[in-house]
Amino acid sequence: MSKLIGGIEGGATHSNIILMDITGKVIATATGPGTNHHMTGMAECQKRIADMVNSARLKAKMGFHQPLDALGLSLSGCEHEETNQELVNGLKDSYPNLSKVFAVGSDTEGSVATTSNCGGITCIAGTGSNTLLLNPDGTRVQCGGWGNLLGDEGSAWKIAHRSIKYCFDDLDNFEEPPFPTDVIWAEVKDHFNIQNQADILDYFYANFDKARIASLCKKISELAKKGDKLSQYVFEEAGMHLAKSVAAVVAKAAPQLIKRDGGVQVLCVGSVWLSWELLKPGFVTWMRKHTEIEMISMMRLTKSMATGACYMAADKANIKVAKDYSNNYTVFYKYDRKAAFTS
Repeated sequence: MSKLIGGIEGGATHSNIILMDITGKVIATATGPGTNHHMTGMAECQKRIADMVNSARLKAKMGFHQPLDALGLSLSGCEHEETNQELVNGLKDSYPNLSKVFAVGSDTEGSVATTSNCGGITCIAGTGSNTLLLNPDGTRVQCGGWGNLLGDEGSAWKIAHRSIKYCFDDLDNFEEPPFPTDVIWAEVKDHFNIQNQADILDYFYANFDKARIASLCKKISELAKKGDKLSQYVFEEAGMHLAKSVAAVVAKAAPQLIKRDGGVQVLCVGSVWLSWELLKPGFVTWMRKHTEIEMISMMRLTKSMATGACYMAADKANIKVAKDYSNNYTVFYKYDRKAAFTS
C-alpha cells in the first residue's frame, strides 16, 4: 500500500480527520468531538484522536496494527511545545500503532500550512478566537487564543457574551446601551429557555457550557440581518476586534509576506467569518483609522485545515506529497486602503 498520511483538524467542539496518499488524494475521512486538551483533559484528547484515526483506518481498509506513516495534529489548544510533546508522548505510550511520525501544531498553524509552505497569517473566529503569524523563517507571533476568560475577542463566544451583557447592564440600569436591548433580550430568553436574569446564571457558573453560550451568536447574526441595531453594533465591535488582532501580527510580518500579490494574505477560519457583511463595517473602519496597511486579501479555505495538518506531517516525515495550494482557498474580500470603498 502507498504511504498514508493522516491530518486532524481539531476544534473546541468538533474535529475531523483525513487520510491522504502521496498524490494528494483523500483516501478516507471521519469526524469526532472536540480535541482541545485544555477542555477535555490530555487523556481524553488522546483517546478521541485515536478513535478518529481508527475510524478513518477502518474506512481505508487498514488494519489497526498498521500505523500511519505520519499524522499531523492541528488542534485548538496546541500552542505550546511542552504540552504538545506531552500529547505526542501519551499517544505513543497508549496507542503505539497509531503513527510512525507525529507533527503537532495549533489550529492556526494547520490553517497556514493549508495555503502556503512559506508562512502567512490565520485569524480564527469560531467558538473562540486566535490570530497567528508564521514568518518564512519559522518565527511565530500570536495575538489572542487565551480562552474566554482572557481573550476570545471577535469570537462567537464574545459576540454572545457582549449581547447578554448589554441586556444585563440595561436591565440593571447600570449603563445605557447604544441601542435598545428588547429584541436581543427576547432572543436570549428563548435561546436559554429562561424567564429572568437569575435563570441564566447556571449556564455561566455551575454548569458552564461555552459552546452553548457561543451558539447564541448565530441567532444574533440573524437579528442583525433583519435590522436590529444593537445586533448590528455587536458585530461591528467584533469586526473591530478582529482588525486589531490582524494588525497586531502584521506589525511583525516579514517583508515578503506584506509584498505578496494582493497584499497581506489573511486566512479567515471559523463560523463567525460567514457573517462578513456584518463584520466588514467595523473591520474596514478600524483598519483605515488606525493602520497604514495598504492591502489585505481575505481568504477562506475551500478544503479542511486537516489538509494542512497532512502537509505538516509529510514535511516532518520527509515524505513528498503533491501539494496544490491554489485549490485550497479562495479570496472573498480585498481591502485596499486607497479605495474609497471596496467590495
